[in-house]
Amino acid sequence: MVKTPAKTPAKTVAQTVADVMTAHPASVDIDQPVSVPAALMRDHGTGAVIVNENGRLHGIVTDRDIAVRVIADERGPDTPVRVACSESVEVVCADTSIEQAVRIMRAHAVRRLPVVEDGRAIGIVSLGDLAMERDPGSALASISAAEANR
Repeated sequence: MVKTPAKTPAKTVAQTVADVMTAHPASVDIDQPVSVPAALMRDHGTGAVIVNENGRLHGIVTDRDIAVRVIADERGPDTPVRVACSESVEVVCADTSIEQAVRIMRAHAVRRLPVVEDGRAIGIVSLGDLAMERDPGSALASISAAEANR
């Protein structure tokens, strides 16, 4: 009797942001000190944290925001997140197509897009997420897939 190998299911190609986003992203309140998102970035191996005001998306704070708007201006770790965060952020919905997310990132020169539903962040999609999905052999995908430095 000849045994035939089991068929491996074909990999489904991601079509929407929901297929590649990081759900339940780290978040902070706008009035918390920047030391809180900095610790979340360290603990979660990420470079961005969602900023909320009254439970709704207000903006995003990145490691670069903290370096440029806090440290470089000689402010301390108790500086409120509102001083460091980017308030004007492009957002997408979970059902936004991958192609549309790429177009938005290109047009606005951003690396991350919060994914919102009813004004609340339910996820975040990064340039690295899209690279791992669309071009897994690229340098960006390899870097994005690597374990975070701590």
